[in-house]
Amino acid sequence: MQAKKRYLILFSAGTCLILLFCFGGIQVPLSRRGSHRRDDRSLTGYHLGARWRRLSGFMQAFSTLGKDSSDELHGHMSPRQKRDTNSGLYTGKRCRMETCFDFSLCERNGYKVYLYPQLKGEKLSESYQNILASIEGSRFYTPDPGQACLFVLSLDTLDRDQLSPYYVHNLKAKIQGLPLWNEGKNHIIFNLYSGTWPDYTEDLGFDIGLAMLAKASISTENFRPNFDISIPLFSKDHPRTGGERGYLKHNTIPPYRKYMLVFKGKRYLTGIGSDTRNALYHVHNSEDVVLLTTCKHGKDWQKHKDARCDKDNAEYDKYEYREMLYNSTFCLVPRGRRLGSFRFLEALQAACVPVMLSNGWELPFSEIIDWKTAAVIGDERLLLQIPSTVRSIHQDKILSLRQQTQFLWEAYFNSVEKIVLTTLEIIQDRVLEHWSRSSLMWNSLPGGLFALPQYSTSLRDFPFYYAKLGIKPNPKFTAIIHVVTPLVSLSQPVMKLLVAVAKSQYCAQVIILWNCDKALPAKHRWPATAVPLVVIEGENKVISSRFLPYDTIPTEAVFSLDEDTVLSTTEVDFALTVWQSFPDRLVGYPARSHFWDSNKERWGYTSKWTNDYSMVLTGAAVYHKYYHYLYTTYLPASLRTMVDQMSNCEDILMNFLVSSVTKLPPIKVTQKKQYKETMMGQNSRASRWADPDHFAQRQTCMNKFANWFGTMPLVHSQMRLDPVLFKDQVSILRKKYREIERL
Repeated sequence: MQAKKRYLILFSAGTCLILLFCFGGIQVPLSRRGSHRRDDRSLTGYHLGARWRRLSGFMQAFSTLGKDSSDELHGHMSPRQKRDTNSGLYTGKRCRMETCFDFSLCERNGYKVYLYPQLKGEKLSESYQNILASIEGSRFYTPDPGQACLFVLSLDTLDRDQLSPYYVHNLKAKIQGLPLWNEGKNHIIFNLYSGTWPDYTEDLGFDIGLAMLAKASISTENFRPNFDISIPLFSKDHPRTGGERGYLKHNTIPPYRKYMLVFKGKRYLTGIGSDTRNALYHVHNSEDVVLLTTCKHGKDWQKHKDARCDKDNAEYDKYEYREMLYNSTFCLVPRGRRLGSFRFLEALQAACVPVMLSNGWELPFSEIIDWKTAAVIGDERLLLQIPSTVRSIHQDKILSLRQQTQFLWEAYFNSVEKIVLTTLEIIQDRVLEHWSRSSLMWNSLPGGLFALPQYSTSLRDFPFYYAKLGIKPNPKFTAIIHVVTPLVSLSQPVMKLLVAVAKSQYCAQVIILWNCDKALPAKHRWPATAVPLVVIEGENKVISSRFLPYDTIPTEAVFSLDEDTVLSTTEVDFALTVWQSFPDRLVGYPARSHFWDSNKERWGYTSKWTNDYSMVLTGAAVYHKYYHYLYTTYLPASLRTMVDQMSNCEDILMNFLVSSVTKLPPIKVTQKKQYKETMMGQNSRASRWADPDHFAQRQTCMNKFANWFGTMPLVHSQMRLDPVLFKDQVSILRKKYREIERL
């Protein structure tokens, strides 16, 4: 018996020694070299976990059975590192613009984007076609790869879920075979869906190399700041251009709706899903907090349903989603299979303040958008506190959040084109850092897509920021008189107009734009004026030359005039005074309107005299000179060419442009009913006003322009600004603009 005890003790001791050796209790040097200092670290602070990791390396020779060499290489990697290596994201994990982008291409040729030609037999999803069409229609596009600074694949990379019918196979080999790929340098890859059931990782299935990633549902772990761009998840039905306006029509005070907080969506029973969605029933109260989930999705949902499914499904069917969305103050946006969801854009459009519950999601366009001004960023771990948190937000803050959702929706998210252009503009700000936009430009009206930094980097040079800066525009204007008929005598209308405008106390300079086919008159043929008179020959004698951004315009305000316009000095003064209160709008006299012709199913143009209008013609209008730059730079050459070929519609196009920027109507001043009748009495353009072809062309223009903008940007108004005491029965001495009394 004693012998058995001794053998048992010896066996136990031996076992303990073996275990201590294996798990690091005893350090046995493999060689003299291996016993010399452990990476200059003393045992102090060298915790057990570190010794385990060190010792596991010694044991590799005993653990290779059944594993390949790649498993050996990845033995020290975390699960995330293994995932990134397999997906191809890890090879360029440390990429930044400074390290993985060739700026010299942009320095040589400017910021231009090249689209690879579509490969034969390769199919494109509708969403990717919309992305490529948006790039091709932008001012950044170049068909010459030698001129390009940025490259976009013609291979569809949007859906990288292997179970999807839109999944493109053999993408790795196809991309590696592209002659311009260059390991992905100066390329951008668009992606909406990655990974597949059941874990839905961010695996794209190919090595993106040094390319930038414009990705939906990207995590902060995998997001490379100042390199990748987080884009929103959008559906295949998302409009390519234009896009719908937001649904906030009136600012109700207090800004509360029927529901305080809502959500309606799927609850996942198998595979990766949102634990948050499974816990929403704890917060749902069927009154002001309505959080609904359903298990009824997928072919075999009944096989996996839990005890709550039937009750949840019945409650789910009681509510109509759109009605909830448009009648709630806050909308919950929890993660689903992936970090992002369609609920995000739906909430923005509905002016329902998004409450984000998706920890680790890099929010869309986070590089430029301050989401704290438009959303509530919650924590999934604190779900039960969400109702009390949103109830504590003051009504002033709610109104501000709601207004910002509408601005962001319309500025950057309501069409595929705006999502793509915002992506390209962000990269341009990185490339041309000295021209990059400020945060104020991105986060306030009209947004970064209309505040072009090539025009100026100073906020004071744009008409949109005067109020925010607490300044007013300079009370001086430059008149540009568009002349198309020969100069015969001093009694011509253009001479009378020139004298009247030059007498204005606000006139700094008069520019005569000579678009006449006849030779330019000698300087002595023009009347003497108290202000400088500059005569410019129009570029190619085309009508769009009246809106070129001439360096000779020293003032912020431009007074655009046709040669046969009849205005008094008093009317000129009054229009400029009104414009100072509305420096981002068109302010003028002759008004026109648009309407929808349901019989012909197209937009119509009318010059009928009514109280309702949506355009102010540029034959007698004042506006900020920045719109000359936008007209020339932002609008496509095809529209300007169309206008020049018809020698018509340039005023309509300018109205479309300004209204699309401001989302507001122009400003009409005084009645000026006889403007048209006065024009009809002039010999120079009587034929234009009476010509039915001229009017038909304008109808065509309306629809061509609306098609390019993707929507009808014109806004109707009935506001007309008259001088104080205008036509009132008071002493004429009390009236500031006395001559307007005679109109």
